Amino acid sequence: MRNWIKGIFWALCAAVLLSATGTVAADVKILNVSYDVTREFYQDYDAAFAAHWKEKTGDTVTVNQSHGGSSKQAQSVINGLEADVITMNQPLDIDILHSAGNLLPANWATRLPNKSVPYTSTIVFVVRKGNPKNIRNWDDLVRPDVSVVVPNPKTSGNGRYSYLAAWGYALKKSAGDEKSARDFVTKLFANVPVLDTGGRGATTTFADRGIGDVLLTFENEAALVQKQFPDDGLLVVLPPVSILAENPVAWVDHNVQRHHTEAVSRAYLEYLYSDAGQELAAQHFFRPKNQTILARYSTRFKPLELFTVDEIAGGWQKAQQVHFSDGGIFDQIYQPQ
Repeated sequence: MRNWIKGIFWALCAAVLLSATGTVAADVKILNVSYDVTREFYQDYDAAFAAHWKEKTGDTVTVNQSHGGSSKQAQSVINGLEADVITMNQPLDIDILHSAGNLLPANWATRLPNKSVPYTSTIVFVVRKGNPKNIRNWDDLVRPDVSVVVPNPKTSGNGRYSYLAAWGYALKKSAGDEKSARDFVTKLFANVPVLDTGGRGATTTFADRGIGDVLLTFENEAALVQKQFPDDGLLVVLPPVSILAENPVAWVDHNVQRHHTEAVSRAYLEYLYSDAGQELAAQHFFRPKNQTILARYSTRFKPLELFTVDEIAGGWQKAQQVHFSDGGIFDQIYQPQ
């Protein structure tokens, strides 16, 4: 009898909630599969979105996170990691979800503003206290007395952007001479003592293990390194020219349809474009696409000349084929130490 009365009570509660709101509040879980150095940003962003979604719908949303080298993460999704959304640092690692897994449509980049890029970054240098090697520009990275830490371009978008930033610098300096660019990156990677699989691993190698004179990494990761190692006096050096790192996002159609999470997954990504989402991106040293918010952080985001992957490598598909595929230029020039 007691159980029967309890059942009636909860049924009445549900009926009242349904009549008041037109729906029953739900607990929803989604998985954001992302690259290596976005953990802290998405921890704060997830909390902000959950509060927004609760206020808007009454539903409780829990966002789980998965992080690693970008290409490894993309392959994990193809292999069965059930991402509802994927937030990466280059379009290749979302394109492959279509071409190799048929998990989303080929035109995924057209479904959100700015080709599905809510914020950007660039590659900067992190150096030791006082900058004892006086590292200021890309030419300093090929000096024989300089040890460079960078993640593996075969597994990490951070590594690919770093490689292409060096390639683009040398290409522009030599007025388009690809032999000069090849010689330059060959010398640079001869100065790389170890290749970690992702950006966070490279940070650990440099800041925690004390290896190398300079770390190449995304602007947001550079700021985080300074924050996490305040006693080390690490300095961030912005080279005069670097590469534009565009960070695309997408929901994974195959998975959200199975999970019945398409509405919340899409809203999760759309919220990145809101003022609140753009503000959080800026606070975590990602450059927001909202120019008004970007202008408020002008002291944080110093101006520098940025070239694109299209300009210096003919786009990501060509860059992957020429530079990073098996037997490509990177395999030809890199000799493990």
